[in-house]
Amino acid sequence: MEPQDLKNFDSFVKLIARLRAPDGCPWDKEQTHRTLRENLLSETYEVLEALDKGEATELCEELGDLLLQIVLHAQIAKDSGEFEMGDVVGGISAKIIRRHPHIFGTKKVNTAAEVMHNWEKIKKEEREEGQSMLAGVPKDMPALAYAYEISRRAVRVGFEWENLDGVIDKVIEEVKEIKDAGSPAEKEDEIGDLLFTLVNYARWENVDPETALRNANRKFYRRFTKVEELARERGRELQKLTLQEWDGLWEEAKRGE
Repeated sequence: MEPQDLKNFDSFVKLIARLRAPDGCPWDKEQTHRTLRENLLSETYEVLEALDKGEATELCEELGDLLLQIVLHAQIAKDSGEFEMGDVVGGISAKIIRRHPHIFGTKKVNTAAEVMHNWEKIKKEEREEGQSMLAGVPKDMPALAYAYEISRRAVRVGFEWENLDGVIDKVIEEVKEIKDAGSPAEKEDEIGDLLFTLVNYARWENVDPETALRNANRKFYRRFTKVEELARERGRELQKLTLQEWDGLWEEAKRGE
């Protein structure tokens, strides 16, 4: 393959096809949709991490890794006679045109809210008779992301609090119900309700809860490892630290940031 072809998408598709050819790579030839499932998920998370970091070079690289997974799945499908990359591209192109009649048709809209309302109307027409508007949300999504998406879809048809105060009142109510819960099963149920309500609060504040929690996880990891480092420097074992010492080291780790 000539170097000048490396930025050409069709050349990339042919490159992956070469890996799957009879005389291609033994590993690539053995892969199936199922064996690549975890790879696809992992690469998706790496794209999200690059997005969160705001690193353009890293994002470019990770998008390439994700694209590899997509093209590889399309090639596997082609090899087994299911579909090919042209069908993937053609399908999504047709969907974009169909769902943007204000761009490719005569529909008139003035705001993003009108676009979303019209989008949901079109999707409703596409769904099978009687199918829930929540049915298209993958249930294997991370729980916070799934809660965020199904709540967003419910809002599109008017299932929503009147104002932010209503959401906050619901958060307070759910906290009280956790305190009043008796059995472990009841507590689990009430904690789930609280988490779902917090997801809705995040939505009202235009915060992606999955991103917010990832950031909180990274922050905790960063600060905890700093506490470990400080404890080692002072010859202290973590298991023997008092609560006051934990608090002191934690605050020192925070100040170090």
